[in-house]
Amino acid sequence: MMNIVEKDHWLLPVADEVQKRHERFVTRLEMIERRYGGLTAFASAYEFFGLNYDSVRKGWWYREWAPGAHYLSLFGDFNGWDRYANPLENDGNGIWSVFLPDSEYKDRFVHGSLFKVLVQSSIGEQERIPVYANRVVQDEASKDFTAQLWCPKEKYVFKHNARIPEGEPLLIYEAHVGMGQEKEGVGSYSEFIDNVLPRVKDGGYNALQIMAIAEHPYYGSFGYHVSNFFAASSRFGTPDELKRLVDTAHGLGIVVIMDLVHSHTVKNVREGINLFDGTDGQYLKTGNEGVHPQWDSRLFNYGKIETLQLLLSNVKYWLDEFHFDGFRFDGVTSMIYKNHGIGTTFDEPGKYFGNNIDNDAVTYLQLANTLIHNMKADNISIAEDVSGMPGICAPVADGGIGFDYRLGMGIPDFWIKVLKDQSDEQWNMHEFFFTMNNRLPDVKTIAYAESHDQALVGDKTIAFRLMDKEMYSSMSLDTPNYIVDRGVALHKMIRLFTICLGGEGWLNFMGNEFGHPEWIDFPRHDNGWSYKYARRQWSLADAPYLKYQWLNSFDKAMLSFVKNSHVMSANPAWLLSADEDNKTIVFERNNLVFVFNWGQKSIPDYQINVKSTGDYKIVFSTDEKRFGGFENVNPNTIFPSTKVDDKVIMNIYNVARTAVVYCPCEK
Repeated sequence: MMNIVEKDHWLLPVADEVQKRHERFVTRLEMIERRYGGLTAFASAYEFFGLNYDSVRKGWWYREWAPGAHYLSLFGDFNGWDRYANPLENDGNGIWSVFLPDSEYKDRFVHGSLFKVLVQSSIGEQERIPVYANRVVQDEASKDFTAQLWCPKEKYVFKHNARIPEGEPLLIYEAHVGMGQEKEGVGSYSEFIDNVLPRVKDGGYNALQIMAIAEHPYYGSFGYHVSNFFAASSRFGTPDELKRLVDTAHGLGIVVIMDLVHSHTVKNVREGINLFDGTDGQYLKTGNEGVHPQWDSRLFNYGKIETLQLLLSNVKYWLDEFHFDGFRFDGVTSMIYKNHGIGTTFDEPGKYFGNNIDNDAVTYLQLANTLIHNMKADNISIAEDVSGMPGICAPVADGGIGFDYRLGMGIPDFWIKVLKDQSDEQWNMHEFFFTMNNRLPDVKTIAYAESHDQALVGDKTIAFRLMDKEMYSSMSLDTPNYIVDRGVALHKMIRLFTICLGGEGWLNFMGNEFGHPEWIDFPRHDNGWSYKYARRQWSLADAPYLKYQWLNSFDKAMLSFVKNSHVMSANPAWLLSADEDNKTIVFERNNLVFVFNWGQKSIPDYQINVKSTGDYKIVFSTDEKRFGGFENVNPNTIFPSTKVDDKVIMNIYNVARTAVVYCPCEK
């Protein structure tokens, strides 16, 4: 019996399925090791396919796996864009190759050269971008994408490494390079280094999660419709500038996580891999199974060895070439269920196994996590899985899938429901507490109060939902406004409540820490291709006359508090009281007493239970003046506790819409 079943008897009815899941992984890994000499060697296909320099023969090899093609030829500015001058030879097993010797092309095929591959197949003749292209650029005039040879004379040399300090929780700042600037336009890797990285460091975050890195033809896809999996998006700059970004972050003590999209790919034929060799199923599933019904994209066939090699090589490429410290895997739920988890209630163990499971996708994820952690033990992998797949964060050897963390995706959905559909009087304190704690103790979870999706047009961030149009007129320090006061107070409480209860790690999307107003709207036809809302207005947080500074200061203090208190790694919280009448939650965690008054009234001499006798003091409060609070309780006040019968009680001033943390005074 696998370890995850021994630890969780709820899985006993599917113990055989868990065993089979592990056996499929072992069988596939053994085949890879036998045929390719090991997982690392197997995942090094980018050193063979695509463009690679042969230092012995002195020249460039271009190789492509295209078993359905009839003819391929390489063409570009090096041969006057003659589409037939450099045909590839069919080497067998679907592999095609051509060699460009230095003796003929040294001065023609050089750093910066543009090229494509012509593919003739059953669907005709098409100009394509090589599947393993590691640099793709777009012509400003024609908007056409083309591969580019990237071989600068001086290779970037990394100077720094980083890791999460022992004892610190994983605190992630999720960011998008292009919209990470204040100007109306596309930000660059270099601008991000200068303008955003210092903010991440100053804010107290120890991890940066970067979105939209792999090349994608449509900017407004947020980077989730990838076309070229080995090419860092050129709209933000060069590969070396991205390497410098990662290296600079490491020098600041920040690990860098890439948002990896292996759940689907664009349908685009000119830019992507769809129908590359003229067949529907080269790397992808065929027919209706190969099309995502909601994402308008194509789906990978994880059962094909060539697809496995493509994706695992992509994992190794980003870790090895760019020194990323791990990945957040997008769309894991969509990958592992044939119906993509759509409309499924996962209320019994059988729904995690059986005919609805894409077992090949599960095996791929097990292989990917094995590779990630083989390359560096403290590399990080995070699963975007809403289903709660058993063993998602358990070691592969124990019958799991091998991720380090899963995203607590139900938490942002909960806060949307609370703020959108309920009045303050309807809030349920028991539901608040148990929603934050609704996870298995051995599944490390990344908590977050709001996702980047909520920042997009059509939805609202927490700040915008709380304060809405008042943010346009009442964010000046000298403009009192009840709605803004309520919004600022609840914004702080929601974030503190979530980070202290919701998981072992934390994620914030850039700008949400200071309540960025409005929404994200990428340039498109309907807005006149405007960049007005595809940016971050950092000056709002910096302005000494605006209230955004309060939320920004609170976020810094909150992260410092959770680091120093070690509350996120402590044993689960103990609920001391859920007072529905007064909308107050009291819980204890790591010897700290947390009091959250979500209600509209302050209560003098409010009696709470504590676990031990002695005097208590305030160590953190959302009501501090530097956070826009009113400091209704003197932070220097000492609160004595008294034993009454079998209880220990303490009287406090329970301030409306305020969270206060107490700790025992040193004796």
